[in-house]
Amino acid sequence: MVNRNSVGSLSYLDAGPSDGPLIVFVHGWPASARTWQAQLDYFAARGFRVVAPDMRGYGDSAIPVDPTAYAQRHLVGDMVALLAHLGRDRAIWVGHDWGSATVWSLAAHHPGVCSGVVSLSVPYRTLERGIDHMLRYVNRDIYPENRYPDAQFDYMRYYEQHSDHVTAMFDADPGRTLKVFYRSGNPDDAGKPGVTSTVTRGGGWFGGAEAVPDLPLDERVLDAELFDEMHASFVRNGFSGASAYYLNHADNLAYSDASPADGNLEVAALFIGARYDTVADTAQSALAHPMREHCRNLTEVMLDAGHWVGLERPREVNAAIEQWISTST
Repeated sequence: MVNRNSVGSLSYLDAGPSDGPLIVFVHGWPASARTWQAQLDYFAARGFRVVAPDMRGYGDSAIPVDPTAYAQRHLVGDMVALLAHLGRDRAIWVGHDWGSATVWSLAAHHPGVCSGVVSLSVPYRTLERGIDHMLRYVNRDIYPENRYPDAQFDYMRYYEQHSDHVTAMFDADPGRTLKVFYRSGNPDDAGKPGVTSTVTRGGGWFGGAEAVPDLPLDERVLDAELFDEMHASFVRNGFSGASAYYLNHADNLAYSDASPADGNLEVAALFIGARYDTVADTAQSALAHPMREHCRNLTEVMLDAGHWVGLERPREVNAAIEQWISTST
């Protein structure tokens, strides 16, 4: 049974035996703790204590107004406080998307609280270091610099300049927003410029449209029950907190640069890549190279899925994590 609890302004789900090995699952954009349901159920049934927080700006957690409150240094502080609240010294930390940036940052700054770290989709020393750093590793055969200067990360650049406009657009219809972003992977998209590369050129998301397109729910990724819960959450909270994650690249880079050991990680790490992810593209670009350089005990798995690999391929993700735990931690 999954329970909801809180520590300070942070709400979280937890399940499994209280004395079981601890795994903390950290979601990304735009999500909630509940997107880890398949992982919570699976590992709780195997004797782990599992915890999934609603990150700042999401679900039942607080939504700070100041965008700087969403910098990685503060999100890492939330995770350290959560661990102390749980009465534990260490945990296995699992992240996806912006949650990956947070668990990687946690491992870099507080390796002692990590029994291991797992990231879905986003490799180490990429998102938590900002757009300019990630551009070093894009595939310029797919994104020629004269046509796609910010490559697939153009949408992040647009956020920096037009965050209020983007937030208002998403807030106008949270249901459509969730349905348009929660799509399963398409192998036909591999090797082609992604839609996130032309947001600025198009005058905004969706070619400068005035409203988010109305797409059918892709239940291969987001079932109706989870959609309804998340829809209600974003109707209540809006997207302002979620958007603010994209507004702290400079501070995040400074924080990353201040990590000990030059950012090198000795802790056991598992990276689960998504072959058809056109944004966090590790299949056809060099985006995973800095992770391979800085992680001393790294295991990699690549799955045939899009960005939402934990939702699209829950069995394979759970099996990969379980196998890695049994052999590497």
